Formats: sequence, structure tokens, C-alpha cells
Amino acid sequence: MLKMPTTHPGTPLCSSKLVLRATVLAQAVAILLALAPGAVEDRWFRLGLSTLFVQWVALLTLLLLCQLQKYRPNISAKRLAACAFAILLTCTTLVSLAAFVLLTEKGWEPQVNLSWFILHNLTIALIVGIIGLQFYLMHLERNQRIAAQSRAELDALQARIRPHFLFNSLNTAAELTREDPEAAEAALLNLSSLFRAALNAGEASTLKAEIALAKAYIDLERWRLGDRLSITWDLPDPLPDTPLPALTLQPLLENAVGHGIERITTGGSISVSLLQSEQNITLLITNPAGEKPARLKGNGMAIDNIRKRLELLSGEQAKLITGTIDNHYRVKLVIPYAHTDR
Repeated sequence: MLKMPTTHPGTPLCSSKLVLRATVLAQAVAILLALAPGAVEDRWFRLGLSTLFVQWVALLTLLLLCQLQKYRPNISAKRLAACAFAILLTCTTLVSLAAFVLLTEKGWEPQVNLSWFILHNLTIALIVGIIGLQFYLMHLERNQRIAAQSRAELDALQARIRPHFLFNSLNTAAELTREDPEAAEAALLNLSSLFRAALNAGEASTLKAEIALAKAYIDLERWRLGDRLSITWDLPDPLPDTPLPALTLQPLLENAVGHGIERITTGGSISVSLLQSEQNITLLITNPAGEKPARLKGNGMAIDNIRKRLELLSGEQAKLITGTIDNHYRVKLVIPYAHTDR
């Protein structure tokens, strides 16, 4: 008995990996049909017909499922499975009918009548559909395990850096209280925004909200580090309001400060730029790489966590690339451009 997941994480059915896997599975079915005993046709001729038939059914089914998920993105896993079987059997029936009529007109002599031909193909489609559904459910369960693991890693990362950052920010606000009460109030408001975001770390956010949160964090660090920290924002106006996992950008900037600026006696500059195309949004964060030991130990953990959460939200289209060029550390974040109603 198939065990349906309790939630549907919105795995895209039109991803290139899934289309490739469906095509390979369909071709495997075609080869099995061609090698089945008792066939009177030439093996290569039967393989060609089976391939044409099976690939038509597979690709039509996948196309219709893609359209279904496009217009019903929040459909539950149970309903998606039911719709998948209904679409698969419908496509099998229609392709079987078309194939039977066209082939008989071309001189093909079937060994069974039309009803048995369609019933035979429906039985095979049902068995293959159950196998395919089982693999898809295994894929969904894997994504759920990754999501749970990412949340646990995020909680552990936040628990590790929160006390250090909290004490520094409170000390900064206390010093500003005597010198600039308005700046102290702004620092506490920024700190409140950051911890409110930390409480909602497992939820979805937007690029606008993430950049606003990143700016609040940088303001806190600039009050603490003074002239040692400078930052350049190269952002379009207005900003694209595309979905992002909560706490995506702030940890990247915290890494830039802890692993770069604080490791240089004279400080340095962080550069944040955003490039937008019709399909993707590319965010570049660059900071100097220092020589002193880094005060933060969660850099790799934060990067891996963000990469996993981006994969869960946007699939293989999202990328997070890091590297060092000319003694500068660069993070390149590529996300698919999508509007949001938030």
C-alpha cells in the first residue's frame, strides 16, 4: 500500500531532471514490450512502435500534469496522485485509439480487437503508473527529510550565533543611549526586526523583505565597527518582489563581516549588487578575505543550509556559488524570477 505524504512541497513536475527520468522510464517500458515473448512482428519494428506509443503517452501525461500544477500549485499530494492516474489512463486510451486506427489503415493486422488492445495498454499503464508514483513519493519524502534537516541545522546555527550578536548589539545600543538616543532607538528597532525574522526562520519571505533585513543588520554592525565597515548597495529601483526563504541574505552578510571585515585591522568594504534578467535574478556579495582567524565557525553550515532551502523552494533553477577571486570572497546567488502576492 502506497503511503501518501501529509504535505506536498510543491516539487516542480516540469523540471529537466524529472522529464529526463520519465523519458528513461518510458523507454525502458518500450524495450520490455519489444522483448516480450510471443510477438510476431520484427523486434526492431516492434521497438520503434512501442517507443513512439509509450513516449507519446508519457510526454502527454507529464505535459498535462505540468499545466495542472501550474494552475493549481497548492494541490495536495493525494489529489495530485489521483489526477496523475486519471490523466495517464486517459492519455493511454486516446493514444491507443489513434494508434489502432492509423496502424490498421497502414496495413497492420492486430491480433486482438480494439477493446482488448486498449484494455491491454491500460493494464500496462496502470502498473507503470504505480511504479512511477512510488518513485515520486520517495522523492517527496526525501525532500521532506531535507526540509526537516535544514530547519534543524538552521536552528542550531541561530542558537550558536545569536548570543554573540545579541550581546554586541545590546552593548552598541547602550553606548549610543548616551551619545545619540535616536540612533540607540533605531539600533534596538533593527535588532527587534532581526529577532522577529529569526523566530520565523522556517517560513517564506521575499527579496524585498530580505534586503530590508540585511540593511538593518548592516546598520547594527556599522554602529559597532564604525569606519572599519563600509558597504556599497547596487540595487535596482523598484526591487523585484520575488520569493525567498527567510534569513537567506542576512547570514551571508554576517559571514562577510565575520570572515572578512573583522579579520582586517583597517576594515574593508562589502559590495552587494543585483542583476535582473527575464528569467533569473543574480545577487553578488563581495568582501575582502582577511588573514586573521575568523571569529565565526558557522560559515560552511550557513551556506549549506541556505543552498538546501533554496533548492526546496526553487528546485534546480536556484544556485548558490562561492569562491575567492583576487583575495576577495564572492557569493553568487541565482534565483528564478517570480512575482509574489505578498
